[in-house]
Amino acid sequence: MSVQSYLISLASKLVLKEEEKENITRSLKTLQERVSSYYGKEVINHFPFGSYTRGTILPRKADSNSDIDYMIIFNNPNQYKPQTFLNYLKQFVNYYYHRSEIYRDYPTVVLELNHIKFELVPAILGSVFSQGYQIPAPAKSYSEWMLTYPNQFNAELTEKNKNNHSLIKPLVRLMKYWNAQNGYIFSSYELERWIVQQYYLFDQNIKDYFCTAITNLPYSMDGFEVFAPQSHKQKIDRAKQIMKNVINFENSGLVDYAVTEIKKILPEF
Repeated sequence: MSVQSYLISLASKLVLKEEEKENITRSLKTLQERVSSYYGKEVINHFPFGSYTRGTILPRKADSNSDIDYMIIFNNPNQYKPQTFLNYLKQFVNYYYHRSEIYRDYPTVVLELNHIKFELVPAILGSVFSQGYQIPAPAKSYSEWMLTYPNQFNAELTEKNKNNHSLIKPLVRLMKYWNAQNGYIFSSYELERWIVQQYYLFDQNIKDYFCTAITNLPYSMDGFEVFAPQSHKQKIDRAKQIMKNVINFENSGLVDYAVTEIKKILPEF
């Protein structure tokens, strides 16, 4: 086995299997029906978004934090604040899912079932000009609402994948798996967005793409790398050094050593 064949095999294993897909589809359909029934005309629209709709969600065995983002857009004629809608969502999940694990993780309500987590995100319509949605802003923000376009990034990722030998989605899965193995240095979304923003001019296969991603990985996605936790820096530096070792072993014809080395950052799944 070469590093290339190992990465191809691992990336394939990180795709949701049929049984897990069916369980998620069934739970999603039930959630959709219950939201419609419970809220009626109070809700304008509701739908999944995020990595599930992009096809980059990982199996829960690979990422215990794997979840499905689900947006619920409320009418808001009385100009209610975000907390009111978070309370509405908490009441909804307590009504239908009282035996499941439910907790608030501002600005969402998390519903954890046996096989998947749903992050329920309350929203209201944005302005007529923005065409987007307003969701609760992070707790440290100065404003109460923030504008978002929940599925806009899907098209960007799909286009990038199409123009890069269909290797961006496999790369995203491998990088998210590495991220989960290292205590979630980055949020899933910011890591995916960073991967899409990179250039892979001379890369031809998944090994090349993974090497480029690891080599260029910053300490922080916000530009303030100096403030990144030391533990994060050490984990990123370790991954970069191991990737160098992998390339050196391969260049020396020591293929088995190279595979053993890559497994230190991407263990068998």
